[in-house]
Amino acid sequence: IGRTLAARPRLVLADEPTGNLDEATGDAVLDLMLSLVAETGAALLMVTHSNRLANRLNARVHLHAGRLV
Repeated sequence: IGRTLAARPRLVLADEPTGNLDEATGDAVLDLMLSLVAETGAALLMVTHSNRLANRLNARVHLHAGRLV
């Protein structure tokens, strides 16, 4: 995450960045990602199975039966 954001990208793609972490560590990682993205002005596109984490993001798109809804 640090290496990616150090390059100041305009778009950050994150595939399950907290998938193997416990809840507290996952929250800390997402907090860090959101603050760094806000600081740099980048957009964050994150894939997650966690509704709890997804609800912390500005916008959500769901994949259901192979379709974006």
